[in-house]
Amino acid sequence: MHTRETFEEAGERLPAGISVVVPVYNSEPTLELLLGRLAGVLETAAGAGAFEVIFVNDASRDRSWEVVTRLSANHPWVMGIDLMRNYGQHNALLCGIRAARFDTIVTLDDDLQNPPEEVPKLIAKMGDGFDVVYGKPRQMRHGLWRNLASRVTKLMLRPAMGGEVAGNVSAFRAFRTHLRRAFANYQGSYVSIDVLLTWGTTRFAVTPVDHQSREVGVSNYTFRKLLTHALNMMTGFSTVPLQLTSLLGFACTLLGVLLLIYVLVRYLVAGTSVPGFPFLASVIAIFSGAQLFALGIMGEYLARIHLRTMDRPTFAVRDRTGGR
Repeated sequence: MHTRETFEEAGERLPAGISVVVPVYNSEPTLELLLGRLAGVLETAAGAGAFEVIFVNDASRDRSWEVVTRLSANHPWVMGIDLMRNYGQHNALLCGIRAARFDTIVTLDDDLQNPPEEVPKLIAKMGDGFDVVYGKPRQMRHGLWRNLASRVTKLMLRPAMGGEVAGNVSAFRAFRTHLRRAFANYQGSYVSIDVLLTWGTTRFAVTPVDHQSREVGVSNYTFRKLLTHALNMMTGFSTVPLQLTSLLGFACTLLGVLLLIYVLVRYLVAGTSVPGFPFLASVIAIFSGAQLFALGIMGEYLARIHLRTMDRPTFAVRDRTGGR
């Protein structure tokens, strides 16, 4: 019997079915309800294939892991993975993606804002020849700051995914499992599932789905966390900041040359230099700021290189439960 590893190594076809990956963090009140709604949907959506639900507990502070353990004991198609510490949503997703057994993966949040009943729409859209399908909310139910931070994150994805697709990226996605071969050896600390998927395909699509208000608890994705995630994507998966720094350096150099020409022309025509300390201080501030900005960008890249050389794991598993 083939294991998951031999399927991937030999490039063989995975069994037909759907693997749903759910990152779990402080979601004790919603897990049982989420699974109940998923069960009915997956029985229909999987068709003749099988299905499984993989809960990846990202070091929740409540009793989420106890709920996952109980659910996996009651349902043989439920697998639970408990991470050793909090690694972040995308790291938890990567863990679940690597554990998936079937040829289609669906990811969704644990807060029920992504209705499980919309999963068939994503699967159906993949039937048109796409490798990745995102569920685009008809109306976002997040707060102002969360929406703003999400837009910043999507802006950072544009160089890798293209503007049309990046603008519709969401945590509610379906994709073909064989895409994970493209990032099978990725071990970086900073993970963006959306960027990793671009390493394996350019066949992206978007389909409109419902997005419900959060009924239990509050979002764990704050404005600060989303901006940090956007910065990690910029410096971890793109050279755009370095290119912007080069352009900034060129612009400051050009400004300095123009100022020098102005000073020389004024001296030759009027016989006097440019008077005043404010003018000189402004020029110094421009160049100093540009240099510090460039050093900061290069420092971010050096920090990423340093972390890569430490061989820090993307995630570490404490325990597993359930699964066939």
